[in-house]
Amino acid sequence: MWRVWLLFDPRRVLVALSVFLFVLALLIHFILLSTSRFNWLEGPTRGGTVSQLAPLPQAAPR
Repeated sequence: MWRVWLLFDPRRVLVALSVFLFVLALLIHFILLSTSRFNWLEGPTRGGTVSQLAPLPQAAPR
């Protein structure tokens, strides 16, 4: 394993890994904020919760 660090500079690898993980975390949070279920700033929208609580349609009499 120590030979791998002879090929790569450890500081650059750790900085690149940190930047990648930070960008990935931002991307995941913005994706979650764009959904109505996981938007913790505005709360759930009415469209998503009403459709889940709607009653079943009545069956036609035979």
